[in-house]
Formats: sequence, structure tokens, C-alpha cells
Amino acid sequence: MTNNTVPFAIELRDISKRFGAVQANKDICLQVPAGTIHGIIGENGAGKSTLMSIIYGFYEADTGFIEVDGKRVDIRSSQDAIDAGIGMVHQHFMLVENFSVLENVVLGTEGGALLKGGMAAARVELQRLAKEYSLDIDVDAIVEELPVGLQQRVEILKALYRGARILILDEPTGVLTPQEADHLFRILKSLKEQGVTVLLITHKLREIMASTDNISVMRQGEMVAHRETQHTNTEELAELMVGKKVRLTVNKDEAQPSDVFLSAKNLTQFDSQGVKRLKEVSLELRAGEILGIAGVSGNGQSELLNVLSGITPMSEGEIQFAGQTITAKAPKDAAQMRDLKMAHVPEDRHKMGLVTGFEAYEAAILGYHNSSAYNGKILMNHKAMLDECHVRMADWDVRPPNPHLKTANFSGGNQQKIVIAREVEQNPDVLLIGQPTRGVDIGAIENIHEQIVKLRDSGKAILLVSVELDEIMALSDRILVMFDGAVVGELDAKDADERTLGLMMANAYNKEEQGASA
Repeated sequence: MTNNTVPFAIELRDISKRFGAVQANKDICLQVPAGTIHGIIGENGAGKSTLMSIIYGFYEADTGFIEVDGKRVDIRSSQDAIDAGIGMVHQHFMLVENFSVLENVVLGTEGGALLKGGMAAARVELQRLAKEYSLDIDVDAIVEELPVGLQQRVEILKALYRGARILILDEPTGVLTPQEADHLFRILKSLKEQGVTVLLITHKLREIMASTDNISVMRQGEMVAHRETQHTNTEELAELMVGKKVRLTVNKDEAQPSDVFLSAKNLTQFDSQGVKRLKEVSLELRAGEILGIAGVSGNGQSELLNVLSGITPMSEGEIQFAGQTITAKAPKDAAQMRDLKMAHVPEDRHKMGLVTGFEAYEAAILGYHNSSAYNGKILMNHKAMLDECHVRMADWDVRPPNPHLKTANFSGGNQQKIVIAREVEQNPDVLLIGQPTRGVDIGAIENIHEQIVKLRDSGKAILLVSVELDEIMALSDRILVMFDGAVVGELDAKDADERTLGLMMANAYNKEEQGASA
């Protein structure tokens, strides 16, 4: 990729990095013109994060070198990166929540003979930066009281305050509503107009297409393609990422819902600190439908899954399921809910879905290990476990198809297939599934979506929680929206659009006003 008129803000030459037997980056070359927004895309495990960590000084490259503004730089630490004019906004914010915006921005860079003098100068500079880059924010606000979108602005201001002319953003929209994401991209455009160079790492191809000037594609640790955004499309990018053609849409017929399999009434849950996490949530889930739960992460979806699955006891309310009435005084734990034919794919497969030290055939029966299918008179029936794991790996395209491989050694997508296959193959009446494609490669997403629709079409009831609006809209038949622990709206999926869902997710939707504006 060459450009003879615009200088390169950053150039990577033959960057390689190995972790033991794993070649994370191999001979990476990249040229990013100054004052542009440059997208970096690739499947999970393609080497994107390692490469960004090298640029920002978390890792040192084994071979190769970096040039900034045409001059070679040695980046051995994050401070070296900052000194070179490179800033990074991490996917998980690095903020002290009970500090003010100003205190967070100056943390680690305090100056002046007296701290007060340094803070006064910092306040003036911060207000200047906020105005120049359209990052309006109250510098005295406490960070934990700010919505997520404004917290992200604090991270951007931190980088700019430290003199960043090259800004790396890692999956910046993962915790934002669509409206907040749109505002972020307006901010990035403003940064670009002021001469800042932006490196944008995301798996959301539509965002890449809408916001970047150029795109580089990584696959299996190598840089495999560079494209000008205006001369490519999502289909080509997906194929470059995976190495084969990928269908980006979900094929499904209209749902044929029937009996109510599960109903919940006024579910309420308090955490250990007495904070009300679930607020009188009521819903009905029918056979033959996918009920999607939309919302920005942290608005009660996780608590809802945990209460429905029996992992966390409810504080108030009731659940009707499989002829049973479940209440705070008459609870059912997760094992009992499984016995009633409820399956659960947890949001975090590592914390709750797998024991990564187990071999695949062992992980494939977790939670169901007491079943007679896997037990002999005295010992577990390892042959039955292995035989079943072989079949599931073939049916679900788990790679490599090795039941004896440690679960930790599978990619994220293949780990997820192991978990989903384990739950689906138990033939549950109700499947609770959280973030089914989080950290999953595009090729694996296609397969997982197909299996979820197939389960629905077999007459099962599915409750789907996802922060990915595209996924919610593509898979769901009905959609509930949660905000601050409560259900704030319901839509038929065919009537849903990103704008309406985004307003609901921010609890800013007024049906009468929207009708009048239409």
C-alpha cells in the first residue's frame, strides 16, 4: 500500500512476534497516511490486539521496526509510545471511577510547583481540547456518574492531553448505544479534520465501511490485504478475513409460536450490597420463537439470565416453568432447572461455561455428567463420552475435531461451539443463550446462527441476550429492551430498527413523539 502525496503518520516494517510455538504476528507491514481513519479488521485471534500492543509498547516486537512521521522510534513501553505521540483508548476503560474527569485526565502527569497550579493549567488545556475536538464534557463531573459514551470521551481526552497525534481505538462501540456510536464517529471525523490519525480496530464491518478511509485485513497473524474503503464492500472484507465466502445474513422463515413454555412475573433481584439489579421484570416465552433481549451491557440482562437459569435466587416475583411455580421461598437451583429441560449458554464461556483445563470430551458434558448416558455401574463411561463428542464435533464443525485436546487450546469460536452443542444436544424445551457470538469468528457466527434458528424451528423456546443489535434484529422474532434493570419496551422484530432500539436502550423513546415526527 503506497501513497506518494500524504506522509505516513505511522509505518510498520516486517513486524513479527512469537509467543512460544504461536506466531502471533508475521512480517507485518503497514502504512497509515497522516490525518486518516484506518481500519484494522480480522477474525478473533488474527493478531490485531498483539499488533496494537506492540505499537503501544505493551509488547516488544521480535523483529522489524516502527516509524512515526518518517522517523524510526524504539517503543519498549507505553511511555515510549506516548512520547512518540501515540495514544490508546482501550476496550475496557482505564479510569478511576470516583475521580473527576479532570483528575482522571491529569493522573500521572501532574505538574507545576504546586499541584493546585498544575491542576489550574490542566483545566484550561482540557477545556481547550474539549472545545477544539467537539468532546464537550463537564471536567468536574465524577466519572462513575457519567454514561458510558461520556466515559469514552474522557479516555480520548486523556490521550489528547498527553499529546497523541495517533490514536488507537480498540473495539470502541462494544458498550455504546447506536446513537452514542454515531456520536463517537462524528468525534473521530472531527479529530481527523484536526490532523489526528486514527487506528480503528473493530469486528463490525458496517462501522468500518461507514467511518474509515482505508482498511487493512489480518488473517492468522499476517496482513493479507489493504483496501481503500470506497473501493470495497462488506462481502469482500468478510471473505478476506475468513479466507472463504461468508453469508452475512440469517435465513429464517417466519416464526410459528405456540404454547407458553416459560413465564416470569415481577422478577426482582437485589445484589449482595442491597442494590436492586432486576426491577419487576415480566415476560412470556413461547415454543417456536426467539425472544431477544436488547440493551447496553450492564442493564440487567446478565441478572435476568442468572435468575431464570437458577444460578442466582430471585428476591421477589415468580417463574412458571414445566408445571412448577418457582419463587424466592420455593427456589430451584441450576441443576434442578436442567432437570426440568432448561439449558443455559452463559455470557462468559470461560468463567461459567468451561473448565479450560478439561479435555474437550469432558467439557462437552459439564452439568450433565451425572446422566446415565455417561456413567457405568461404578466408573464414568469414557467410551460413550468420546463417541458422543466425536459426533458433536462433526455436526457442529468444531476444529480441530480432537476430543482429547484441552479446551483452552481451541479458538474462541470453537470453544463456543462446544458449549452451545452441549446445551442444544440435550434437547431442552427452553434455551437461555447469552452473547452467543461474543469473540467468535465470522465463519463460526454463521454456523451458530443456523443452529439457533434450527432449534426454534423444531419447536423450542429461545431467550437470546446480545449486545449486538445486528444479531438481535437478525435472529429475534420479538424483542424486549432493558434499561437499568427493567423492561422499558417491546417490539415485533419486523418493526424494529436500529434507531428505535437505540432510543429504547437509552430510555429516551417516546412513542407519541416518534409518531408525530414521522
